[in-house]
Amino acid sequence: MPGTLLKVSPALSKVIFVLCIIACAVLPVDPPIALVMGIVIALVIGNPFAAVNQKAVHWLIQVSVFGLGFGVNLFHAYEAGKQGLIFTVSTIAITLIAGFLVGRLLKIDSKTSTLISNGTAICGGSAIAAIAPIINADEKQMSVSLGTILILNSIALLLFPYLGHWLGLSETQFGTWCAIAIHDTSSVVGASSKYGELALQTAATIKLERALWIIPIAFTIAWIQKKHGIKVKIPYFIFFYILAMVIATYFPRPEYSTIFFLARKGLVIVLFLIGAGLSLDKIKTVGWKPFVQGIILWFLISIVSLIVIRNTIQ
Repeated sequence: MPGTLLKVSPALSKVIFVLCIIACAVLPVDPPIALVMGIVIALVIGNPFAAVNQKAVHWLIQVSVFGLGFGVNLFHAYEAGKQGLIFTVSTIAITLIAGFLVGRLLKIDSKTSTLISNGTAICGGSAIAAIAPIINADEKQMSVSLGTILILNSIALLLFPYLGHWLGLSETQFGTWCAIAIHDTSSVVGASSKYGELALQTAATIKLERALWIIPIAFTIAWIQKKHGIKVKIPYFIFFYILAMVIATYFPRPEYSTIFFLARKGLVIVLFLIGAGLSLDKIKTVGWKPFVQGIILWFLISIVSLIVIRNTIQ
């Protein structure tokens, strides 16, 4: 396949590709690893299903987001939202505004900039997965955004516990900082669990509250684009996400945990497919600017939230 590091037969590349998808589905593959797998496959042997890759990503994202709703209890979400609402809204707003300004300053593609900003402000790859179909982002824009977020997210997972101890943060302070300054929920849980049980409980609760902001922000973005004459796809899957939360709360069944598990596996496969949509030609057209935007936003929200937390939370 042209533009790849190795030349393999179409049949062999299809077998390898399918085996990678199976591995993502049945093995405990972390989301960042799945994205890296997809990128490696795309660069080394190419994507034998490139013609249908983006359509598969589009539908699998929406189905997976719907399934994730079965893992969220409305009452727990309400309890999470009562605490720190102003702080949550403020930090999300600051990040989104700063992301817009930095994106304009660096002249980054508006869709890529929007995805990076939302991924930093809310909950990493989940926010990008929810926003991407609304703004009609293509595979390259999603790959660049997810790659930027996941690299910084992985660094934070390893670095934050050491910084927390060095700064002398309490478990409540550290859990709050993790939930705001680390992108993905999985890494928030991982970093805070290393710090202590109270840190984990605090981080998980606040991160749940932030994740719920995907819903109003998704509809706001759709409304803004439509107002400016930009054709958008109405995010009906968000309605199904809410419906799934209602069903899981009022009609609980043990089977819902299986649906939630499968939905998370679906997102892992999505990340693999997104990575597989990358190519050497696409990488050459991306440049360094999106990564710089991600670093600036990450530093901004980390430092601002840390200052506020140290002065307001014990």
